[in-house]
Amino acid sequence: MGEVIHKRVKPLQVNPFKLSQPMGATLAFLGVDGCMPLMHGGQGCTSFTKVFFTRHFCEPIAIQTSAVTDAIAVLDGGDYSIVESVKNITKKVTPSLIGLLTTGLPETKGDDIRGVAAQIDYPLVYVNTPDYEGGFESGWALTCKAMIEQLVEPAGRADDNKLVLLPHISLTPIEVEKIKEFIEGFGFNVFALPDLSTSLDGHLGEKQAALSSGGIAVEDIRKLGEAGLVLSVGDSMQACAEALLKKSPEMRHHHFPHLQGFEATDSLAELLLTETGFSGPPLAVARWRQRLQDAMLDSHFSLGQSRFLVAAEPDQLTGICQALYDAGGKVTVAISSVDSPQLEKIIAETVLVGDLEDAEHLADDYDVIIGNFHCEAIAHRHHKGLVLRGFPNWEQVGNPLKNDALYEGGAYFLFECANTAMEMRGHH
Repeated sequence: MGEVIHKRVKPLQVNPFKLSQPMGATLAFLGVDGCMPLMHGGQGCTSFTKVFFTRHFCEPIAIQTSAVTDAIAVLDGGDYSIVESVKNITKKVTPSLIGLLTTGLPETKGDDIRGVAAQIDYPLVYVNTPDYEGGFESGWALTCKAMIEQLVEPAGRADDNKLVLLPHISLTPIEVEKIKEFIEGFGFNVFALPDLSTSLDGHLGEKQAALSSGGIAVEDIRKLGEAGLVLSVGDSMQACAEALLKKSPEMRHHHFPHLQGFEATDSLAELLLTETGFSGPPLAVARWRQRLQDAMLDSHFSLGQSRFLVAAEPDQLTGICQALYDAGGKVTVAISSVDSPQLEKIIAETVLVGDLEDAEHLADDYDVIIGNFHCEAIAHRHHKGLVLRGFPNWEQVGNPLKNDALYEGGAYFLFECANTAMEMRGHH
């Protein structure tokens, strides 16, 4: 495992790649069909998030704001702003759900959003996501947990064919779809919460809608308690699974730290074989397993000669480092945006909670960077290879369809890393 885990000693972040809780919360609400995220805070918070996701997904993103100013926050509290915002939203459109999330300003003042939510006669889920705590991953997880606690109805008996998938935030829409299909191949009826695979997967809709389209339906969320099995992916999603288990005494839970690479996919396939009693996996799954084995052979020479720096959210970081390690790649530096128990599992020489300034200081220690598009400048300056992953990626189109998960995505991921490493060496 990691030789060293450095906690932050710098008093500030320089060139951070960390993203805020409200952004993670917004994205989670966008995985619900017809949901309108309502960000309780200043207008700037909302417009930044809207522009950020619109550029990353190349899709119009609908978010509303309660437009609290510092004066309103202090003198009046935000209650009135929230009630008015809901009235304004529902005058123009009919969301299936309003997702009310907070930012730092009303949280510092201590607005009682639970109390306000009780006054609003409209389907609404509220979640406290101050941006001075946690990060992108925890904002998503807190929102998923809030949806479970506030929407899912308690259930008596379990449907063993029904399975709930709780994916972490860094799984792209196509990865969520591929994981759903993989599980469906074993005969399960799968519901993902949140589900970006049908909302932000880059499909051409009928027209530009004022609400998110695609994603899990609110009615389906209400009935998730009937599922016999819940699978959580990413340690950030453990608390969501625990919240769901409280809805039904019959439900069983299995957890995966990530689903990247050979061993992780094997463990998922083994679990599904045990649960179903199938004698073997579907043919396509077995075929992709052989392809990944071959990909590991074909790429290991190039990967084994390269040193990698990976900068990502903790759950994604763990998966990427494992996938590289499986194929003989050497991660010399792993930088996480925030602290997490996942960091203890990461296989890398140095694991730190940090920023891109740290990546710059350690430039002699790696040849290839795997990280978001803010890493591009460092890659150019220090002549490093770059494999773009994570948020944001504003330089390339097709982010939602990037697949690193399971056997299939694992093969593509190794090829991309190996090809980048070979190209790197060709230039030196």
